[in-house]
Amino acid sequence: MSKDKNVATQERIGEILTAKDVSRLGEGFHQNVVDHDPVPGAPAGLAGIQEFWTSFFTGFPDGALQVETIVADDDQVAAVFTITGTNTGPFQGNDPTGKSFSVRGIQIGKFDEDGLIVERWGSTDQATMLEQLGLA
Repeated sequence: MSKDKNVATQERIGEILTAKDVSRLGEGFHQNVVDHDPVPGAPAGLAGIQEFWTSFFTGFPDGALQVETIVADDDQVAAVFTITGTNTGPFQGNDPTGKSFSVRGIQIGKFDEDGLIVERWGSTDQATMLEQLGLA
């Protein structure tokens, strides 16, 4: 496995999300990726990750993710990020609030020999996000 290849894949995922081209997430995630922190009720694998981001960009068309730092070894990459958006569409069963949020998060990906994420762990400050959106 290659640390540089894995970091490049992580950066490509960031570019894909910046372009809001959810259909291309298979360039960074294995089809059968194990998401250890999925959205409740999400399908397994890549489909669940794509479903989340599709829903996110529906609820937050201006949604953006800014990577703050990346730390990597030979088979894992950790990315700390800030995620922002204005809630102008439905999201996870909530009507749009018109309010904006900005919170921090972290994702750790374990990569295979092809440079694809095969396991994912992540956490975003959802409590603060819901508070900023007026949903908590």
